[in-house]
Amino acid sequence: MKNILKNIEGDRAIWAIVTFLALLSFLPVYSASTNLVYVGNNGTPIYHLFKHFMLLFLGFLIIYGVHKIPFRYFSGGSVLMIPLVIVLLAFTITQGTTIDGANASRWIQIPFIGVGFQTSTLAGLVLMVYVARYLAKNKENEISFKESLWHLWLPIALILILILPANFSTTAILFSMILLVTFIGGYPIKYLAFILGMGVIVLALFVLTVKAFPDVMPNRVDTWVNRAESFFDENAEEGYQVEKAKIAIASGGVQGRGPGKSVQKNFLPQSTSDFIFAIIVEEYGLIGAVVVILLYFTLLFRILIAAKKAASVFATLLIIGVGLPIIFQAMINMAVAVNLFPVTGQTLPLVSSGGTSIWMTCFAIGIILSVTAEKEKKPNGTNEENPLDILHEAIG
Repeated sequence: MKNILKNIEGDRAIWAIVTFLALLSFLPVYSASTNLVYVGNNGTPIYHLFKHFMLLFLGFLIIYGVHKIPFRYFSGGSVLMIPLVIVLLAFTITQGTTIDGANASRWIQIPFIGVGFQTSTLAGLVLMVYVARYLAKNKENEISFKESLWHLWLPIALILILILPANFSTTAILFSMILLVTFIGGYPIKYLAFILGMGVIVLALFVLTVKAFPDVMPNRVDTWVNRAESFFDENAEEGYQVEKAKIAIASGGVQGRGPGKSVQKNFLPQSTSDFIFAIIVEEYGLIGAVVVILLYFTLLFRILIAAKKAASVFATLLIIGVGLPIIFQAMINMAVAVNLFPVTGQTLPLVSSGGTSIWMTCFAIGIILSVTAEKEKKPNGTNEENPLDILHEAIG
């Protein structure tokens, strides 16, 4: 353990925040897992706690391993990963499975260990690195819209179209984050306006097509429309999840009911994942909610500082590209729990249970720490060529 701690590099504040969020997650996950046990007849609370521990343990191994990789390798790696991600997403649409009653195929099962892997989360991380790479390469050049359509927006469009049928919220978040990063990276605003318009048109055509042929993709568009209508219509009947989440938050008060004393965890679906913030507020009250919110805002603050201190354009855009979606996802999850945003199915990063969310968040954190550790600097006296350096230069 001492050797591992000695070898930890990068922003220590980010390490501390991530560790604290992970430790904070154990009691809410253990408490909320009674819903899975007694309502869903799925395992025992100890089983779910141990599973969550193992997922986080593997997640921190991912952080440690990734933060030791020189961050410039992620540039060429994203190019290599794009075709693989497209294949995985296509496979997920045709052969994917549903989890916890979701009416969409978003997961593929990892052989032998029985853990579901949500391919759209991996695709999002790869896309953000790919976008950072493209913008950094063209920072000193005048961007040609026609050229960028082929090299930047075509891969983005293919991946988002493959994610859209089963996961509208992830598609919308990814598209928003890509537009934000391209804006920060200096992509011409007039071209971004055109891309935004095209995105709206594609979404409208998709909705109309599914409405015209409902058997192709049953329930998905209706689910999105119903959620949006129930959120914006004051006279509409609240959904079951929203109702139970509001009851949980209202009963939490300032100090909360106490650890493990949530009542709504027995009625609220997805209480260990999508709505875990409501359980935190019910058990730990306003104080617990403020602690969680402050942790994410402190993480955002450290991410922005790391981006400002980065030594290259790619490093800055890489930190922003993989870091901001973590904060954005957390904000959306908490906004949904307090009924400030329609239900999306987004988890609370590093706190909610779920292997894919934890692992991909940890991978993103590892990339950020790799940049803050300045792994691009080679040790003095090292003249040997690294095969990965050659691969990076060939792709880049």
